Amino acid sequence: VQLQASGGGLVRAGASLRLSCAASGQTFSNYNMGWFRQTPGKEREFVASISWSSGSAYYSHPTKGRFTISRDTAKSTMYLQMNNLKPEDTAVYYCAADRQPAQWIQASTVDYWGQGTQVTVSS
Repeated sequence: VQLQASGGGLVRAGASLRLSCAASGQTFSNYNMGWFRQTPGKEREFVASISWSSGSAYYSHPTKGRFTISRDTAKSTMYLQMNNLKPEDTAVYYCAADRQPAQWIQASTVDYWGQGTQVTVSS
């Protein structure tokens, strides 16, 4: 499985960004997907996950209500729509593929990582 993340950038607080993660690989449909983020000196943090088959979505507390995870199965692409961004959302965002059920995905169980995309939110 190969994952290619894109869509990061520099925005002001209150703005929106949409991240994309294009997936490829013959066995990709066997995985569920998620987004994580990481800041220097801290562990990689769960943001959201989605069941590839059902579309059921799960969120971390800091992002629930502002972020929306979705997928386009025809394009094999996952998205993270981030609204009302805050300076504390500044991080490198990584997409991930995991054989675990989406509600159980955590950094320690991820099978494949994308390369990361920087999101910077200025105050």
